[in-house]
Amino acid sequence: MLPPIALFLAAAVIFVPLFKRFGLGAVLGYLAAGLVIGPGGLRLVSDVEAVLHVSELGVVMLLFLIGLELQPRRLWRLRARVFGTGGLQVLLTTITLGAIAYGLGQTPTTALVVGFGLAMSSTAMVLQMLEERKEMPQPHGRAAFTILLFQDISIIPFLALVPLLAVDATTGTSAGWKPIFIALGAIGIVIIGGRYALRPFFRIIAAAELPEVFTAAALLIVVGAAWLMESVGLSMSLGAFLAGVLLAGSEYRHELQAEIEPFKGLLLGLFFIAVGMGADTQLIIKDPLLVAQLAIGLLLVKAALLYLVGRLTGLRAYHAKRLALLAAQGGEFAFVLFAVAVSAGIMEREVQGLLVLSVTLSMMLTPLLYALAGGVGSDTDQPPYDEIIVPETPVVIAGFGPFGQIIGRILLLRKIPYTVLERDWQQVDFVRQFGNPVFYSDATRLEVLRAAHVHQAKLFIISVAEPETASLRIAETVRRHFPNVRVFAVARTREHAMKLMDLGVHKVIRRAFFSSLELTKWVLEELGEDREAAEDIVDRFRRFDQKNLLQQQAIHHDQSKLMQSAQDAAKELERLFELDSESSKKEEKKALKESKKDH
Repeated sequence: MLPPIALFLAAAVIFVPLFKRFGLGAVLGYLAAGLVIGPGGLRLVSDVEAVLHVSELGVVMLLFLIGLELQPRRLWRLRARVFGTGGLQVLLTTITLGAIAYGLGQTPTTALVVGFGLAMSSTAMVLQMLEERKEMPQPHGRAAFTILLFQDISIIPFLALVPLLAVDATTGTSAGWKPIFIALGAIGIVIIGGRYALRPFFRIIAAAELPEVFTAAALLIVVGAAWLMESVGLSMSLGAFLAGVLLAGSEYRHELQAEIEPFKGLLLGLFFIAVGMGADTQLIIKDPLLVAQLAIGLLLVKAALLYLVGRLTGLRAYHAKRLALLAAQGGEFAFVLFAVAVSAGIMEREVQGLLVLSVTLSMMLTPLLYALAGGVGSDTDQPPYDEIIVPETPVVIAGFGPFGQIIGRILLLRKIPYTVLERDWQQVDFVRQFGNPVFYSDATRLEVLRAAHVHQAKLFIISVAEPETASLRIAETVRRHFPNVRVFAVARTREHAMKLMDLGVHKVIRRAFFSSLELTKWVLEELGEDREAAEDIVDRFRRFDQKNLLQQQAIHHDQSKLMQSAQDAAKELERLFELDSESSKKEEKKALKESKKDH
């Protein structure tokens, strides 16, 4: 048992960092590792089915964690998007691919199963890619999530429907309803048991105060729910997803996430390795043209339909293209569905082999295509800059993220008019929903600043902290062309603050500096200092740091002098507090003596 485990770990350690280094993503690294060590490569592992069966637990745990993030109320609020966007994608793709399969000679029943199976995308792959690239909050990330969620929900009744389709195709009787009732019963057991038994169960486990037992209990719930669904012919992921949803509102949600996450990551990696191992290279060698046509055809048809769905549901062209590239592959549920269809006599085994290979290749190509496409459409699909026609205001704000919005809200309360220049068009769309006066424009451009009447403003506020280059370019342009306007700016780091000061910015605040000082006061009070002493300590530190910042600004271009200055400042601050502590002790003794004399 140990050599295969070591082999999988070694393959992951070698391939994944290598592929990530070249910007191709971890998923493609796992798939490549499986292809190399599997039967189609070096043949170091032969029993692919066993590995795939075990590794499916990674997908199961992924769905459990997704369920934990979806509280039932939130899921109900998302119903329009889930059933609208997701339902439209599944319906259009099933009809289109089913019609193609029927045209290629498959029976209507087989064509329906093929169309629906290929309509599914890889939940594991898409979410992993979104997470790696931090794109989940983006419009295409949210759209992909709703589509995947509907797919995961829709596969449940369809898997239960497959035996019924088989019966209807042969006898026309209704005996196939029995599996549906069994499936509904199993779902009911999970929902009712989860609703009334899971929280008391975890309270008992938590009371034992043994972390390893809590971990075992979490795994038991996931595996148990998955096993129950599998035993009645449904997807294992369904049981895990339902269990996650039912625990989403519990007090144990975050602890469960922390316990399951490491297992999910390892098993999900193993799943992608197993998918790569399962690629039938002999079939590719035998008929490479047919395999390529199926895989590329699947990607092209699904990508076109996903783009159409994205545009119909309100996505801009750029995000619709990203969605199309992201979810055009086949999914892991297709493997399960086609296997069930073969067992039910609906699909021939040769057709299953070709479809599984085309899905596998589409999964292997997706990370590569998505990485190579990069920022496709990012320049041409952004809306044109706003034409700035606005009367002069006493305040102009460049950047309207959380920092700038707080300034704007308070100015609004004081009836002080202001003009906002924001370069992120998605942020502009968002804040305009709340009635904020904001222009989509680039504050680094001189003509924009003139159109905003910066020359007549009293104050120019730069609340752009990232990237630093944009903040510095704005500061440089304003100070050079509008020297009479006072400039306040927010800095991301100490070094950023020094660069802004070099440019002559009048007031610079480090974004996290004062909030961290405020939290430090709370920490000191919690540790026993009285409020007055805590405020005095923090205030002395603030004054010293501000004085030191001004001193270091003059030498920050010389790295060696700056390092020496930082070391000297640390020692000086330490001496300052030591002297203050000794002085406090002397004053306490003096006060005590005077108190004794009075008595």
